[in-house]
Amino acid sequence: MAQSDATAVQPLALSAFGLATGTWTNVVGGRNLGVTAGGDLAFLTYRRLRPVVEVRGSYPLYDGQVDRQKSFEGGLKVERQIGALRPYANFLIGRGEIDFKKGLLVGNLLYLKTVSTVYSPGFGVEYDVTPHWSAKADFQYQYWNTPAVASGTVHPKALSAGAVYRFDFNPHYKVRRRDR
Repeated sequence: MAQSDATAVQPLALSAFGLATGTWTNVVGGRNLGVTAGGDLAFLTYRRLRPVVEVRGSYPLYDGQVDRQKSFEGGLKVERQIGALRPYANFLIGRGEIDFKKGLLVGNLLYLKTVSTVYSPGFGVEYDVTPHWSAKADFQYQYWNTPAVASGTVHPKALSAGAVYRFDFNPHYKVRRRDR
């Protein structure tokens, strides 16, 4: 009972990710192709589930003919390790900005840009390739308020794929055996 935790337990785990993202903007058939980057701070596993705090930002590199959507969000993620797979669900809240390429005429108003709070539930999976690197696939369904469309809301869908790097602050030392 002198030691209640194993000596190799890391109470926190930090990771960073970069993803290629395709977004269906839900504004007059608009599409964006861009990048998403972010980081995760994971806590100790509890009942096979691991709580994670996540931040991410998305920026369009190719914004099609209609609009470009940029966002920055943060929130909670819950993951479960199943062998080399890490399926997860998340809920993020943040700020988003829609720039309309040629303006969007609604009634007698021409919108060039709108800003909104973004609510984004999503899910995904990571596959551990090495102890530090993982492949990641992610889907986010977003909810934006904007007066630039008749309904007052848009619901973009973002599909992403890329890589995750996990930092290791608990180095594992290799022991070499001496041959005599």
